[in-house]
This record gives sequence, structure tokens and C-alpha cells, in this order.
Amino acid sequence: MEQKFDFWKWHDRNYLKLLIIPLLIFILSISYVAYFYSQNNDFIRKDISLTGGTTITLYDNSVDISKLREDLSEKLEDLNLREISNIFTKKREAILIQTKSNPDKAKKILEDYLGYSLNEKNSSFEFTGPSLSQNFYLQLLLSIIYAFSFMGVVVFFLFSKKSKQKNLTLLLILLSPTLFIFLKIISINLAIIIALISLIISLFIFFTYNIPSFAVIVSAFADIFMTIAIIDLLGIRVSSAGIVALLMLIGYSVDTDILLTTRMLKREEGDLNERIFSAFKTGITMTLTSILAIFTAYLITHNISDILGQIFFIILVGLFFDLMNTWITNVSILKWHLLSREGVRK
Repeated sequence: MEQKFDFWKWHDRNYLKLLIIPLLIFILSISYVAYFYSQNNDFIRKDISLTGGTTITLYDNSVDISKLREDLSEKLEDLNLREISNIFTKKREAILIQTKSNPDKAKKILEDYLGYSLNEKNSSFEFTGPSLSQNFYLQLLLSIIYAFSFMGVVVFFLFSKKSKQKNLTLLLILLSPTLFIFLKIISINLAIIIALISLIISLFIFFTYNIPSFAVIVSAFADIFMTIAIIDLLGIRVSSAGIVALLMLIGYSVDTDILLTTRMLKREEGDLNERIFSAFKTGITMTLTSILAIFTAYLITHNISDILGQIFFIILVGLFFDLMNTWITNVSILKWHLLSREGVRK
């Protein structure tokens, strides 16, 4: 008779081999982000809200956006164009023009090109100073470092039983954003590198003294870096809203990881695979519900609001990576950790 396929027996034999998939993707993501940084001196492409410049909304449906881009790309610095359409009729309602050129220069060039004066009826202008944008960008980066740092502390305190390591980890985690604050005055690049080194040392402590904490934090870290790699690969110009979306992604990434870790470590009912499956049923329902809701919101808003569209897109990409990092990376690391200990039922 044909033997029925037993998934959990197969998983018991191959769960460590499955780690190769997320590991390769993570290495490729880190490599690409590092390459991108070496070429652009930054981890992302920043839009006007993070670099400073002029945003013009032009209410003229007769303008050919492709020709406009071709004719003005050499006259307006770092030109970026996008159509704004009505969600129901799909008809274009405006053209969003972004450039690093100052408002007066941009207005004159556009007026000469269009052949008429720009006023409140046919256009709107917004200008953000480069100093203000740069300071805002640094504050958002600091927010991400703080958020990730304190998330690491909370997870380590939840699953670690050794008070000395808890205190040492807390010190290192607090050191990371503190160093960032002081070193950014000298060099923002140096500040980011030193802060990341501090976080890596913290991850080493997590791995040495508490594998479950390490697994949760690595999964969240991988979600963020894989998402950034996709953003860079697609050439997306990240706005301040995009940075906020990465902050939100930290929360989305950690919830299913903590659910999984709590079920596997602290529940006594059933064997290990039964506890994994119990966590999977709850976690996959949470994540797929979020994906469907965010995908619907993205479809509705991406042609109406660039800000909302970017937020939903970044979270959507991050959630897809979170499925892999939670149910392959985190499960495999935790399963290896628990099965390597004595007295854990397989």
C-alpha cells in the first residue's frame, strides 16, 4: 500500500536544511544593501521630504508626462514625476512634480515650458528646506534604532532567566542609540556603523545566552533588511512615511515570533510539533488577515495618495518576508534549540 506522506516526520529530518532558503535571501539582501550604500552613500533613495526640495502639483490633464520628463530632466535637478488618478474613473487629475531645485527656478522653468502662468487654480507649491529634511531623516533613523533596541530588550527580558546577562544587554542596547546621538555630530555614516556594531554585539549575547530571544530578533532584523533590499531594487524613493512604515513593520514582525516562541517554550500540552502547529494556525491567520487588509488598502490608495501607497506597500512586502522568517527561520532555530536540550518531547 502507498504510504501516506507525514509532514512532521519530513520536517523533523529537514528543518535545518530549510534554513538555507532564508539564509541565502538574507545574505543576498545584506550584500545588495551594502552595494547600494557604496554607490549612493545611503541605505535608501530619499524623496523630497527627506532631502529637501520643491513639490509641485500641476492640475493639467493635457500635459504629456513622458515628454515633460524627457524635456525637463536636465533643467530641473533630480526630477521625479508621478500621475495622480481618480480611483473610480481612473482618469488623471494631476501631475506630481518633485525636484531639488528651488521654487522660483522650478516655477519659471515650468511656466516657460507650459506657456502659461502657474497660480493657485492650476497648481500648488510646497518647499522643504534641506536642513530641516536632513534633521527629520536623522530623527527617523534614531527612532528605528531605538525601537529595535527596546524591542530586543523586551524580548530578552521575557525569555532569559539570567539577570547578569539581562543587565549587560540593557546597557548595550541603550548604548547604541546614545552613541548615535553623539557621533552623528561628527559623521552620520560613522554613527550608523557604530550603532549597528553595538546591535550586532547584543545579538551575539542573545545567541550565547538565550537562543529564543536571538531567533525573534534575527527574524525581525531579516524582515527589515529584506524589505529595504526590495525597496532599493525597485528604485523606490522613500519618504518620511516610508521610514514610519519600517517602524510599524518591527511591530508586525515581532508579534507572530513572540506567539510562536511562547507556545513552544511555555506550553506543556502536546508534543513539540503540535505546539508549533497550534502557533502556526493562530499566527498564519493573523498575518494573512493583515496582508489581505493592507493589500486592499494599497489598491485603493496608491493612485490617490503617494504617502499611503508607500506605507501599505512597504508593510505588505515586509509581511510576506515575515511569513518566511517566522515559520522557517524562527521555527527551525527554536526547534533545534529545544531538541538539543534534554527532556524536551519530540
